Amino acid sequence: MPPTLAWKLAFALVLVAAIATSAFARAPRRSADPVELRRLVICALGLYAVGALATLTHHSVLAGLVYATGISVAALAAWLSRGRDQEDPPDGGCEPVDEHPPPGPDGVPWWDWDRFEREFREYARLSGSTSAPPTDRSAPPTTPGR
Repeated sequence: MPPTLAWKLAFALVLVAAIATSAFARAPRRSADPVELRRLVICALGLYAVGALATLTHHSVLAGLVYATGISVAALAAWLSRGRDQEDPPDGGCEPVDEHPPPGPDGVPWWDWDRFEREFREYARLSGSTSAPPTDRSAPPTTPGR
């Protein structure tokens, strides 16, 4: 194996390791400031542009080093963005969801049917639907389970 191929393979392995580390390493305790992350990404993009310029001017070794630095900076930004904030939900999925509305004083779930009907009629009016039944205000409101 020629020495240049060995260096290229070693270089590629180092970059793959940097990317894998940013994806699979333990996340930092706190998330980095979004402004700082944005700056890191802008720096990585700037390094890519300098690498492209070096490629166009036939400085391939310099281009490779600058590209590698850009990839490393982007990997660092990705790792730093994985940190947790105090407001993040605990591990294990989404925040708990209340499946049932809270019950009223008589134990039956409370539901504001008048508000529901108003909002439904407004939705039907805005969507152009004319299939909403007329409102009968003389009937008493009903609750589920009765």
